[in-house]
Amino acid sequence: MKYQATIFAGIPAANPALFRRARIAAGDPAAWIEARGGESTLIIRDIEVERARRASRATIVRSPRDFTPPGGLSADRETATAEALAHALHSMDVDSVRADRTLPLIYVWHIERLGIKILYDPDLGVAERRQKSDQELQWLAAAQEVTERAMQMACGSIAAADVQKDGTLSSEGFPLTCERVRASIAKYLLDLGYLCDHGSIVATVPRSADCHDRGEGALKTGRPVIVDIFPRCEETHYFGDCTRTVVHGDVPAEVARMHTAVLAAKNEATKLLLPGMTADAVHRRAVEVLQAHGFRLSRGTISDEPTIQHGTGHGIGLEVHEPILLDDGGGELLENEVFTVEPGLYGRIDGGVRVEDMIVVTSQGPRNLNRIHEGLDWRD
Repeated sequence: MKYQATIFAGIPAANPALFRRARIAAGDPAAWIEARGGESTLIIRDIEVERARRASRATIVRSPRDFTPPGGLSADRETATAEALAHALHSMDVDSVRADRTLPLIYVWHIERLGIKILYDPDLGVAERRQKSDQELQWLAAAQEVTERAMQMACGSIAAADVQKDGTLSSEGFPLTCERVRASIAKYLLDLGYLCDHGSIVATVPRSADCHDRGEGALKTGRPVIVDIFPRCEETHYFGDCTRTVVHGDVPAEVARMHTAVLAAKNEATKLLLPGMTADAVHRRAVEVLQAHGFRLSRGTISDEPTIQHGTGHGIGLEVHEPILLDDGGGELLENEVFTVEPGLYGRIDGGVRVEDMIVVTSQGPRNLNRIHEGLDWRD
């Protein structure tokens, strides 16, 4: 079946598929039409039109009022944009459109009431973002470099902290807590033009037994601290994502064993990041290595002893978690696709250990964008 038009709609600042086309992080509704012959039309708020003409790849940039239907436009911006999109499609004699998973219901309603059929394409806006351009690879590398600088700062501050009589850490006369380290990461990144929209993870025993717990409370010597930083560049909107584990003072034997297994799993999984390999096979290899080191799989269950809780990684780009996942059932890897590889082990007694790198899939072999060290000791 031939589709007469392809559409995207929503808030560009929050919709990666739309932003990738519009290249303007507008906080107001917008819509994109790709018609036959390659012509593209961006419908965006009037005060954004000139900026959008400079930034976007659209052939035509117009405001909703340029596509006012006979009954006029609503005073509500989102409704007006939906009305304008539907009227624009109708005026182009479009009888069917292809849409992605993000199309809001308000646009569906206004388009269908004009008799235009909407056909859902689950891969639209997803598959095209998986294979990164040279420019996108540069943006991701730059984001990861800044992320590593923040990681060095955070892990270094933990390793250099003073120890109180009860084993808790302090710095500059104040207790060193998960919250305090997380705040220092956010400030450090903000000064460099990066935002951690959901906050970094700085977690230790016992809360690090839950792999995505953000962490709270005092840090202590001799206990592993998971630091996971995933900031978004305010200029490019591309993400960095890196995890390291730091131990202040002596490393417990079980934590050292966990760390050895995690690094082995990461290295073996990374070797398989080649075009044509499957994400499922990459994940299975990581699990096999962790199991060979004596750790069991416990997906979704927190245990006292360290176990394998999650998949091996995920795509990354304009979202920190993008399809596809390095997990059970994951499909074929593509040239210039970018993944994080982040095996981990987690338990209530010994805490958690996770190490995460960002890897580019190439036919010449996996290219690691990380340069920072993987160890547990971050003392100078």
